[in-house]
Amino acid sequence: MWPVTREPAAVVFDLDGVLVDTEPAWDAVRRGLAAADGVPWPPGATQAMMGLNTQEWSAYLADVVGLRGDAASAAARTIAGLRSVYRTDLTAKPDAVAAIRRMGALAPLGIASSSPRILIETVVDVLGVTDLFSVVVSTEEVGVGKPAPDGYLEACRRLGADPAASIAVEDSGSGIRAAAAAGMLVVAVPDSFTRAAPATLTLAHAVLDSLADLDAELAIDLMSRRFPGQPDGLSSSPDTPDARI
Repeated sequence: MWPVTREPAAVVFDLDGVLVDTEPAWDAVRRGLAAADGVPWPPGATQAMMGLNTQEWSAYLADVVGLRGDAASAAARTIAGLRSVYRTDLTAKPDAVAAIRRMGALAPLGIASSSPRILIETVVDVLGVTDLFSVVVSTEEVGVGKPAPDGYLEACRRLGADPAASIAVEDSGSGIRAAAAAGMLVVAVPDSFTRAAPATLTLAHAVLDSLADLDAELAIDLMSRRFPGQPDGLSSSPDTPDARI
């Protein structure tokens, strides 16, 4: 039996496109590698790699895009380029750090990201929020990237949190589908680069204009909608994602 509480058991953030504006950098670095190797950028390649873990996107770069060398080489070159960008020109999303602090005052925090762990750690270090996250999960550690739920489920497992009583904060279509498949309460903060489809956004329990709207009132309201009918707002059966904020 999970503890009965009005607050979420955990809040798990995606990284790229949610906390930091790094999706354009990923695209620029990858396209730059293709240009350096003299190969054209295939139509749809950017979208195809969204949500994939390191093993998956590096294999795509080697096998589909045609970068020189193998997948390991493609991964190493991409990560090196991104680390350089992050250390000199990392752009946090508006209100990202404040939202992290608000949620950290409410529940244990985690990150479930398709980025390699070394890049996740670089981001939270640059943002100055390393100590606020109890758990960091890269989907390269669970064997399959988003939209599979594995990264979110592993983050909740490490946090000791019931996924049904936990909130995921996402931007992309693959991420929203992953969090929904994990059975979590999904808060979508759409990003202009990742452009989640309207049909995918219907999987979210709340769709926000910005992280400025992610606060304790919203989190507790989502919990009360999912677990109605008891004085503390909880029952034993989760809802389906039909309530929108």
